[in-house]
Amino acid sequence: MAKRFGGKYSPDGETNDSKIEPRGTFEGARVDPAGARTNVLFIPAIPLVFMSLGDGALGLTLALVAAAVLTLAAWLVREGLRAEAAYNSRKVSRRPAFPRKMAASLLTGLGIAIAAYKSEPGLVAPILYGGVATVLHGFAFGLDPLRDKGMEGIDTFQQDRVARVIEEAESRLSEMSDAVKRAGDRKIESRVDQFQVTARDLFRTVEEDPRDLTAARKYLTVYLQGARDATIKYADIYARSRDPQAREDYLALLDDLEQNFAARTRKMLLDDRSDLTVEIEVLRERLQREGVRTDAP
Repeated sequence: MAKRFGGKYSPDGETNDSKIEPRGTFEGARVDPAGARTNVLFIPAIPLVFMSLGDGALGLTLALVAAAVLTLAAWLVREGLRAEAAYNSRKVSRRPAFPRKMAASLLTGLGIAIAAYKSEPGLVAPILYGGVATVLHGFAFGLDPLRDKGMEGIDTFQQDRVARVIEEAESRLSEMSDAVKRAGDRKIESRVDQFQVTARDLFRTVEEDPRDLTAARKYLTVYLQGARDATIKYADIYARSRDPQAREDYLALLDDLEQNFAARTRKMLLDDRSDLTVEIEVLRERLQREGVRTDAP
């Protein structure tokens, strides 16, 4: 759905709204990594089917199979690009469990081969067309990430626990975004987006050090669930009555939540630094006992 942009100097902008101060034009912006280039891949299946309506039962069946395979390949490459973007955005991440982009390349080649066989029965032409399509698709979209990133020394069991909690927390943020749209207030939507940037900073901190999960669990579960419930109630009230007091109360809640989430993130980063300092000091003492001299920086 199209979304209008506005601000302080827009025709409907409010210059005296001090409660909503944007952090930056692009901070926290989330662009779909798939984009139009993957949407285009869904198109070839449509004319393929319509052009085969008069080719008899066998021709139409082959066209439908080819169209289904090509559509599946387009969906897989779109999801593969999104998974790759999520992988690249994190310092600590596992490789995708299923190589979607590479599977999409193979399926694209298969779909093209079936379509070629419908027009030119035999083996040579379908294999040539399918092979070329597979290679071109692979060059266009690349390979899936094949290695874990930043996982050295990290407990995989703890990482799995963190992944489940973060997935639930992300769903709460998505529900907040969906609910606040019912209020029809673009400035409030922008304010919710700002809070979500701060919340995701906490998510990334916990992902990078799963030991922080215990300290952050209530933020990722209880607080976010409460924020989601408050957003739903606010949207329902404000959509009906346009009550300015409800708007002010909701803005105050977002301010408190953002400050608490930011404070928790800073504290965890300081704790991590303190742990590193302690480990360095312990290592120095051990080296000195072994007769190795170390010079403090």
